[in-house]
Amino acid sequence: MKKLFTILSIVALGFTACEGDPGPQGPPGLDGLDAEYSKVVEVETTLSYNSDSGIWESPIIEFPSNVEVLDGDAVIAYRLEYIDNGLDVWTQLPHNFFFSEGTMQYVFTHTIGDVQFLIDGNYDLSNISTDYTDNQIFRYVLIPTEFAEQFNGDFSNYNEVMSALELNETDVQTLQ
Repeated sequence: MKKLFTILSIVALGFTACEGDPGPQGPPGLDGLDAEYSKVVEVETTLSYNSDSGIWESPIIEFPSNVEVLDGDAVIAYRLEYIDNGLDVWTQLPHNFFFSEGTMQYVFTHTIGDVQFLIDGNYDLSNISTDYTDNQIFRYVLIPTEFAEQFNGDFSNYNEVMSALELNETDVQTLQ
């Protein structure tokens, strides 16, 4: 009986020893960070020639509503260059092409809410091949400032960026 009483006393003491005053309130979280933060988005688009500016431009493409982009975050864009043995080959923008007429360049612009792809050059681009303008596939990667500041890799290497962000092909959101 004494052993049972001793064991029950130790167990009861153990349960009461776990009680105490609650700790202090933790720091508040950041407002607006309920959305996904790193994101890769793929879009297929055809660029249209703007005769006023002399450049080719895609429609303005809004970022998905489930993505939070903060001022200072990085946006990196890539163009599908070709497919090699079933593997996509992505080229970071800006990307230059050199012709006898001059230089043509894929570039992009963005705000914290959208992105637009452009073809600019130093010669008359009005008659370039539709191989460069029609059904172009682009991917843009939304990268948090903290990651961009600490990344020691090569941003021009799409696969390296994806690996560092711990993203894979199933994480790519395709816009229609």
